[in-house]
Amino acid sequence: MKKIFLLVILVTMSGPSLADEGMWTLDNFPSAAVKDKYGVDITDAWLETVKSSVARMDSGCSASFVSATGLVLTNHHCTLSCIAQNSTSDSDLEADGFLAVRPEDEVACPTDRLSVLVETEQITSKVAAATAGKAGKEAGEMRRRTLKRLVQECENAAGLKCESVVLYQGGEHWLYKYKRYDDVRLVFAPESDIAAFGGDPDNFNFPRWCLDMSILRVYEDDKPAATPNHLKWRTEGLDPGEAMFVAGRPGRTQRLLTVSDLKFLRNTTIPHWLLRNVELRGRYIQYARSSDEARRIVNAPLQGVENGIKVQRKRLDALHDDALFVQKIAAEQKLRAAVAADPELAAAVGSAWDDIERANAAYLEFREDYLFIEVGAAFQGKLFNYARSLIRAAAEKEKPNQDRLKPYTEAALPRTKQLTLADRPIYPELETLQLSFSLDKMREFLGPDSIFVRQILGKKSPSALAAELVSETDLADPAVRTRLWNADWKTIQASKDPMIRLALAVDEKARALRKRYEDEVEAPTDLAYERIAKARFAIQGTDVYPDATFTLRISYGAHEGWNEKGTDVRPWTTVSELFPRVTGAEPFRLPASWGDAADTLDGSTKFNFVGTTDIIGGNSGSPVIDKDGKLVGLIFDGNIHSISGSYWFDSEFNRSVAVHPEIMIESLRSIYSADHLLQEMGLE
Repeated sequence: MKKIFLLVILVTMSGPSLADEGMWTLDNFPSAAVKDKYGVDITDAWLETVKSSVARMDSGCSASFVSATGLVLTNHHCTLSCIAQNSTSDSDLEADGFLAVRPEDEVACPTDRLSVLVETEQITSKVAAATAGKAGKEAGEMRRRTLKRLVQECENAAGLKCESVVLYQGGEHWLYKYKRYDDVRLVFAPESDIAAFGGDPDNFNFPRWCLDMSILRVYEDDKPAATPNHLKWRTEGLDPGEAMFVAGRPGRTQRLLTVSDLKFLRNTTIPHWLLRNVELRGRYIQYARSSDEARRIVNAPLQGVENGIKVQRKRLDALHDDALFVQKIAAEQKLRAAVAADPELAAAVGSAWDDIERANAAYLEFREDYLFIEVGAAFQGKLFNYARSLIRAAAEKEKPNQDRLKPYTEAALPRTKQLTLADRPIYPELETLQLSFSLDKMREFLGPDSIFVRQILGKKSPSALAAELVSETDLADPAVRTRLWNADWKTIQASKDPMIRLALAVDEKARALRKRYEDEVEAPTDLAYERIAKARFAIQGTDVYPDATFTLRISYGAHEGWNEKGTDVRPWTTVSELFPRVTGAEPFRLPASWGDAADTLDGSTKFNFVGTTDIIGGNSGSPVIDKDGKLVGLIFDGNIHSISGSYWFDSEFNRSVAVHPEIMIESLRSIYSADHLLQEMGLE
């Protein structure tokens, strides 16, 4: 009887697998389901091609190799940081675009890094052995120490960069081993007016007309890297209804969260984020209107916050959707019923759901202090981040590796150093705006009578203190940061730099809050989710996909539109449909290069297209691949319905949005005269 009951639960909980749902790991890709639905054979060789050709950008995007000599295709919005770092008031690469005619013209992206997955190793049993018999904060501490040790041992043995990866909310632990490229250079970027045509009004919508592409190159030993494993183009793209695959690094989904955690997001996390960032957007817009230079400086952070606001608003809408919560509550009740029906499972899972509820209640008691002081919501801007990295690097490097904070372990330290010491432009007015705003929000949320607020502000206003700190610090100078990075803890403590003094002043309180979070929230929650994962595995096996974790995944679907309020949405757009939308004013303005080419471009050239593939933030820059492993598009967005994909997937409405190969090739050839790039990619 128990087996029959568990089978019923399995059937009722596995319905979504019939749809084009899931961001699948390569070791567990549902090849049989793809064969049944689309008649496509996904072989081990196909999967290996994907693994070796698709890269992760540490900026939070995906990318793919498209030549044997290190060319990398990704989105324009994924390279905005590099573009901004190489722009000046006299040479605005974002507005004017960029094309390197010769290799020596390619410009460095000082904070970018690409990683390609080489192999994976499951370490679940090792982590379980280390935490066996331990509970609460003791288990959490042992888990963190064990993962740091295993990562370092992996790097020592493999000669690769290793990272620990948690799947199924703690049900599995893996080591992912990467080949990493630290020397990344910009080769091509179109003007922002065509890369982001339609701006915020069109964002997360379709039809679209965005040439959201950039081309980078990775180097080794100051020479273009050899990348024989790369994707070849299928120039005509997909046929309607044809199977398509998206390979990339989706950032993070939360489909396996408990109802308690979903309520916490709905009632606390997202509303709090929106309250702060809607106001920040207003301050950015006001600053942008002060001058053309201000507009250039603030454009990238403004785009980022506008995108975030739209995402969080739609996520909040999804969490207020009664149908969503009815499904989530029903699924959780069925899982709990199945656990209760099995004495062994019940003993193993214990009070997991209640433990998460208690952890959330505990978190509410100090969440705002933790958010503003340790997470850094009170101290926005590059300069304070530099200061905190410098003081913590000095302190942590004196500790054994397993006792360090994660960004300062031997495995993670090179990336922290790169971000801290890179020669990036610092704009004092923007830094002052950001720091003043965040100090203001700190006082608003923690209260003017908070001991911490009084310690930081004293008798000064947020704007006065921010202006003083930004004007008097020397941390904008990379030479100063380099000297402090190489300094010992005693030297750091003696520094007179006001931003360093601020970071030192808040660090003890920040570390205490971090420890409290790890002990009272993270440790019991991680342990609870590990136990819930055991229940899922016992009932469903691993024939389900894990939540996205910014690790390599493949989703499958078809090149199809959808029906929006009774109107069929055609799954592609063409060049001829672009020009009637042009108004001459942002965000519906075309660059001069496109206006000049208006009469010569083939109006039937396909521009953007959609498909049913399951994606989320982080998939930006992912290649769209056909059944033969050919490149047939470049993901850059989803439709408005896809935002709720953080929590569920609706195959009827969710669509991924991509740049079509026809427009990428045609624009490189006819508008930008980039024949040398087309030739290198085998397109001429």
